Amino acid sequence: MMNMSEMMLPPELTSDAELVAASLAGDRNAFGRIVERYQRLLCSLAYSGTGNLSESEDVAQEAFVEAWRQLGKLREPEKLRSWLCGILRHKVSRLRRSDHREPVRGAESMDAAGELNSDDEPVADQTMREEEQAMMWNALARVPEIYREPLVLYYREHRSVEHVASALDLSEDAVKQRLSRGRKVLQDQVMAFVEGALVRSTPGKVFTVGVLAMLPAMVPTTAKAAGVGAAAVKGGMLAKTTGLATLVASLAGVFSAIMSLRVALDQSRTQRERRAVVRTTIGCIGGVFAPLVVLYAMRAGAYRWPAGSEVLAWSAQGVVLLFMVIWPWAFVRVLRAQRVLRSAERRRHPERFEHEADHVGAAAGEYRSKATLLGVPLVHVRFAQADEGARPVCGWIAGGDRAFGLLLAWGAVAVAPISIGALSAGIVSVGSLGFGVVSLGTVTVGLLSVGCVAVGMKAYAWLSALGWESAQSGGFAIARHAAEGPVAWAEHANSAIARQMLANPQAERDQMIFLIVIAICAVVPTAIYANVVRRRLGRRRMMNDQ
Repeated sequence: MMNMSEMMLPPELTSDAELVAASLAGDRNAFGRIVERYQRLLCSLAYSGTGNLSESEDVAQEAFVEAWRQLGKLREPEKLRSWLCGILRHKVSRLRRSDHREPVRGAESMDAAGELNSDDEPVADQTMREEEQAMMWNALARVPEIYREPLVLYYREHRSVEHVASALDLSEDAVKQRLSRGRKVLQDQVMAFVEGALVRSTPGKVFTVGVLAMLPAMVPTTAKAAGVGAAAVKGGMLAKTTGLATLVASLAGVFSAIMSLRVALDQSRTQRERRAVVRTTIGCIGGVFAPLVVLYAMRAGAYRWPAGSEVLAWSAQGVVLLFMVIWPWAFVRVLRAQRVLRSAERRRHPERFEHEADHVGAAAGEYRSKATLLGVPLVHVRFAQADEGARPVCGWIAGGDRAFGLLLAWGAVAVAPISIGALSAGIVSVGSLGFGVVSLGTVTVGLLSVGCVAVGMKAYAWLSALGWESAQSGGFAIARHAAEGPVAWAEHANSAIARQMLANPQAERDQMIFLIVIAICAVVPTAIYANVVRRRLGRRRMMNDQ
């Protein structure tokens, strides 16, 4: 193999036409200059078409060897660049047809890590990790080829729009436009990684030497065998702060249910009402905990029988979905039945409701502030059990069996930007079953969902997490992109890529601490409300019992 000093050429041989002429005269050093000049271009185009780093370099080498063989057929040497690109694209096209695949849909994750290293750095520093390469292509594969080629070339040509425009025969404005559109397709969280990985993958001097070493034999190299990806790692445990957040959120939901029971007992005036309260409370709480027990059993089964873990994981999500449909419907019906029972008991036992605090609309049973904003009371709270036909309470701050707040609401059913209740919905919701942008509780649904069971864009759970983007759980974790847990299913599950995609550890810890504070603070209005109900109505109930 010739050394690099033997490849030095007179400086006057600078144009493509001159290098082609010298090569045709048998000067291999001149052809080496051609390879050095266009190796980045061809390797980049090949990578954009195949999605495999080592395979792209093999294809580019074959293209240069083919160019050496066919150099005499090049009628316009000044068009050398476009001629080389044509050879390369033809080979990529043949490779796709032979493999029966398209690069975006079927490209191998680039798990052959052997990058040709330059003279400046050792092999270990140049080699890309298997998962890093796979992540890079997963991001680039989302970009249409018309935008992917300029994007790959841009970062391999030292961020030069001028070089990309020249290589692709485009105007600089067209290149800028394609780069802009390509970047928008790439996910923000992996863009910086892809840029760095592409820079590190640029072929060096050894690539040129490899091409020249192959020229005498005229035999194209075979593609390198793709390495086998690492097996998925059995899920790890959640970070301590994430686990604490799911625990606190779950307990906040349980606390809301317990406070609802206490309030309902203080509001009751007859034995029939109290028995109904106990039955319905046990039924509602049981309706929440029964699915959790089933999920816990499924999780234990998945641990014991790994072969059936996928079936159990998806069956668990079916249980969650069934609960989210049935439980709210049943809970609303129970509240309606309680209102009907209150009116019936008022007619059947009028003596139990003789006290002024128990009259319909009594001040002790309901508070509505005189101050309003936009026609809505600043505060509207119902302390007594609602009668049949009673309207939900509504205010900027609202509390009661059914509370609708423009700012804050708590109760059995609560709807507000900040909502706290057995069944809650809002921007931030805390409850036994919560729906919100940020949702905390026993079973939660939201963009950011934290609880015993969580469903959302990002889901963090103690027992089961189902996330569109990512999921972390101490049990089942299912997501589209990244999942981490003992039983995890996702494009990247329990791997370095999954951990990299899930969150920045520092940011995640701060976020979870913030959510813990919210969950703790959320129980305060519920506790205060329960104590006020007891002061206003609990004594009257005890007098009736006597």
